[in-house]
Amino acid sequence: MIRILLVEDDEAISEGLRYSLVQEGYDVRLCARKETALAALRETAFDLLLLDVMLPDGSGYDVCRFAKQRGDTPVLFLTACDEEVNVVMGLDMGADDYITKPFRVRELQSRIRSVLRRCGGQKNIYRFGPLMLDASSARVSVEGADVPLTALEYRLLLTFAAHPGQVLTRGQLLSGLWDEGGNFVNDNTLTVYIKRLREKLAEAGAGGLIRTVRGMGYQLEDRHEE
Repeated sequence: MIRILLVEDDEAISEGLRYSLVQEGYDVRLCARKETALAALRETAFDLLLLDVMLPDGSGYDVCRFAKQRGDTPVLFLTACDEEVNVVMGLDMGADDYITKPFRVRELQSRIRSVLRRCGGQKNIYRFGPLMLDASSARVSVEGADVPLTALEYRLLLTFAAHPGQVLTRGQLLSGLWDEGGNFVNDNTLTVYIKRLREKLAEAGAGGLIRTVRGMGYQLEDRHEE
């Protein structure tokens, strides 16, 4: 699970962000002050830092500087000011991105995914609403609970996950699927596997993700995007 350190002194904002990020499958730790953030960095390895610029006992720049001295953890600044000098200062000390308040949670989630992809922190992780697919371990889960899939069901889901929001024809899906004997899965069998995959996802609490696009094929909805 990806660990995020959120440093924000506004309790209403921090609790709202933590709730939203936990729902996305992230492990989030909150800090409201610079010193508690530095202590957290000394004891825990994080995959991403979300830093408010203005803190009661310092600034997010101090936390960023400390983190970058210890490693190359990705940093995304949350700032109420988008003046060029503030943005440049953060980027010059190694920050990977910034977002100006007020912002929408979905926009922040998109920025987080982008930073993690660029920094290699989410290379094998696919998230769609409550569904997570970890290609490095071939694990599929819904809100942390494993979803048992057969090898072909997993490969079918992985094919969808690699093309989020894209309508895939039956031919495209078939071309990526082989049965255990090394033969192509036929068209009728594909229908069965899609049905079973949908049923298992629905039972786990992630129903409705795979849509039938009449006359064209199937689509895995990218529920991260607007």
